[in-house]
Amino acid sequence: MKGRALYIQLLTRYLVPQAGKAGLLAFCLFASIGLQLYIPQLVRAFIDLASSGGQGLNRIALTFLALALANQLLSAASTYLSADVGWRATNLLRADLFRHVLGLDMAWHKDRTPGEMIERIDGDVTSVSNFFSQFVVRVSAALFLTAGVLALLWREQWRVGLALTVFTFVAASVLHRRREIAVAPTREEREMSAQLFGFIEERLTGLDDIRANGAGRYVMHRFLDIQRQWFAKALRAWWLRSAIWLSMGILFASGYVLTLGLGIGLYLGGAATLGTVYLFFNYMSMLEAPLDQITQQLQEFQRAAAGLRRVRELLGAERTVRDGSRLLAARRGHRVEFENVRFRYREQEVLKGIRFRLEPGETLGLLGRTGSGKTTLIRLLFRLYDATEGRVLVDGIDLKEMRIEDLRQRVGLVTQDVQLFHGTVRENLTFFDSRIPGGRILEVVDQLGIRSWLEKLPEGLDTPLQASGSGLSAGESQLLAFARIFLKDPGLVILDEPSSRLDPATERLLNNAVDRLLEGRTGILIAHRLETVERVDKIMVLADGQIVEFGSREALAGNPASRYSALLRLSADRGPGLTLDEPLERLSE
Repeated sequence: MKGRALYIQLLTRYLVPQAGKAGLLAFCLFASIGLQLYIPQLVRAFIDLASSGGQGLNRIALTFLALALANQLLSAASTYLSADVGWRATNLLRADLFRHVLGLDMAWHKDRTPGEMIERIDGDVTSVSNFFSQFVVRVSAALFLTAGVLALLWREQWRVGLALTVFTFVAASVLHRRREIAVAPTREEREMSAQLFGFIEERLTGLDDIRANGAGRYVMHRFLDIQRQWFAKALRAWWLRSAIWLSMGILFASGYVLTLGLGIGLYLGGAATLGTVYLFFNYMSMLEAPLDQITQQLQEFQRAAAGLRRVRELLGAERTVRDGSRLLAARRGHRVEFENVRFRYREQEVLKGIRFRLEPGETLGLLGRTGSGKTTLIRLLFRLYDATEGRVLVDGIDLKEMRIEDLRQRVGLVTQDVQLFHGTVRENLTFFDSRIPGGRILEVVDQLGIRSWLEKLPEGLDTPLQASGSGLSAGESQLLAFARIFLKDPGLVILDEPSSRLDPATERLLNNAVDRLLEGRTGILIAHRLETVERVDKIMVLADGQIVEFGSREALAGNPASRYSALLRLSADRGPGLTLDEPLERLSE
């Protein structure tokens, strides 16, 4: 899309809903223009009348004060309205960007840090706010004011009008030639700023590891290096944006000399009064205001143009995981099939010909070393990615043909790391869905056996929680995650060893919840400890993206040659609590 078309589209999309306020803003600005053009005429009349000793100076002075006050009120109103329109428009744009980014694929997000996304969604849009709030209206007003000043100068004295018209066109030509001189450097500045914010966000997230490993000096060195790069790009962009202002400063100094020279010559020749000379000078200064306004707006527009192009790039990012149209019937358990599934991420093949089937209500224990492909397999079931080859089917429907929202409503996931949000317990359980009644929530709480914990909270379900679950134990966070899944009532449940970091008492409570959750549902349990899969129907062992063992848990346990049987023997030798990475590594050698 061409730049002009993009600007028109954005203005139409985000300013049309505020047409009333934008119209009032335009009225205030143009009314102010009329007053600005008329007030110098009063001053000219006052000077000439005072010079000749005439009457009526008080009336002119009072009129001047009244109109000057009205002009100030109009300016204040236009400032308020422009800020209001700008913030409302940019907030709509932020919401659209945020919604678009949430819909993009996992592969797109893996290449970008949260800090970078904050800068893209908030920082870039903030730089665009002036474009919405002031650029079009103020530049239009400046152009009308310039035209009005030149028309009045021509009416007063054609020589002065001609000279300042030529001056205005020269100044406008300079502006036009330099209007995009800083767009590319400003864009580079914004991109570097996004990298800086991404770096800060990542390091703050890993602060404990940085401290524990004594990496503070290295991190500070990298931070200063990135900051120096950002400063260099910001300084270059600032200088280039300032070049327009410097050019206009030199031009207007010449313009004032020209106007004073013409005015003095006309006064000495008797062709102009003292008040008229002041009028020329006043109108020259009024020419400076709109042209300076245009200069400032063009400087801001260059910043906005860089932000707009980055916004366009972000809105232009397309998802590769396309939404389908088929719906998944709600039922207690779903059939899951992988048909020769391969998945490649960039140059690395992560899954290599995965083929298995789970009947409705069956449960699968998924074993494998770190990096074997367990997490990728689960992500394919959620359609965070699409398979490179082969098909993933639920109830015989290819996931690529299914509505993504409908699929994810029927699949529930509980991980080791539970994400809680700043809100109440109720809001965290329902994901801010106010349609779920309190009675249903309490019913689920009773099923999980955590009513006593809930009653200890000062405000029950309406107790506020901090972001990331601050103030809750790992066990309490996991129980809230299970309550979410119960409320969702999915037909396919995926559990990523949710009890691996809990105390024995909470683990027993959680195991009871797991048993209730899996009743009649299809389930996949990613196991890091062998005890986790004692309740499943089938076992699958992954290694290097391939299935090296799959079958009934009982049959594999009874087969001395199976890997699962070997893991059971190792567990018997070493006792309960054995983690699987080391035994699986030994078995794969």
